[in-house]
Amino acid sequence: MLTKLNHRALFLAVALLPVYIYLAPQLSGPSSTIFTTIAPIRASFTRTFQGIKSQILNRAYTSTTQTAMPSIFPVKFIPRPSEERGHADHDWLKTFHTFSFAMYQDGQHDQFGSLRVINEDRVAPRTGFGTHSHREFEIFSYVVSGELEHKDSMGNTEILKRGDLQLTSAGTGISHSEKAHGSKQVHFLQIWSIPSTSRLPPKYFTRHFSDDEKKDKWARIVAPVDAEGVVTAREGTGPAPVQSPLTLFATLLSPSTSLKHAFLAGPKRQRKAYLHVVQTSGYQPGKASETGASVRLSAVSGDAEIVLKEGDGVYIMGETGKEVQVENIGGKVAEVLLFDLE
Repeated sequence: MLTKLNHRALFLAVALLPVYIYLAPQLSGPSSTIFTTIAPIRASFTRTFQGIKSQILNRAYTSTTQTAMPSIFPVKFIPRPSEERGHADHDWLKTFHTFSFAMYQDGQHDQFGSLRVINEDRVAPRTGFGTHSHREFEIFSYVVSGELEHKDSMGNTEILKRGDLQLTSAGTGISHSEKAHGSKQVHFLQIWSIPSTSRLPPKYFTRHFSDDEKKDKWARIVAPVDAEGVVTAREGTGPAPVQSPLTLFATLLSPSTSLKHAFLAGPKRQRKAYLHVVQTSGYQPGKASETGASVRLSAVSGDAEIVLKEGDGVYIMGETGKEVQVENIGGKVAEVLLFDLE
């Protein structure tokens, strides 16, 4: 590092440094004889020191810019098997709870980031959830099959079908009802997240995403209200706006097809995600059916890998930019939801 420096000047400057320190307080100004004598030494030492400092900083900068940041958060998977979810059969309602909900309480599965509820519900025809109230939650429904009738205290009345998504930002408070419409059972996922800001006015949004929009690609169906491409109109295109640091993607993945997903950027390098395989082949309260859809989730760089069947989920830990891959290894189309979270 010092080969290009004046070694003699460096040696002289260092050797005389104690003398300089001793005499410095006695220097009365530029006209002093002592100052005149020692000034060249001082200048030489200063130039030498600045040269050393410059070379050290330049080398440190070069080393930093030429070396990639090491991975400090390797991708990890923690399985959430379908049969381990909370489950209740109320005749009119058959439901599974990924997180603690109602009579099902599990301290190890209370929430994940801002994600608080994933209920996979099947509601019998002409029955459902009567009018009830919520506050300080973002509540959205993803309709898998059948028709869902929504009514709320803001005057919204809606019949939702497959591909429809509704999002209620409860804010300071809202009352609503959700019932099966028509003669068929409705199968939908009820999802709640915790808002980043409290005491917001309640709002309601609907979006529609066709099967073609989700076929073998990720459709971004919910995203933070301030994210790029998000519009806050009640009805519109693009993802529904949510007041949480959460982005929800959906896909209909064909057999022998795979998709990659890179963790989104956020205020922290560490990220998390949750992946859920929808139980589209029918109600299965026990272990996931061997005849339904099956996918393999793997880390693109790393050895983490897990096979998931309908109803199964998995907690995913990683970091911004790291990729995971979902591959359909079964014989049926897999409907998959992926939550990207802070």
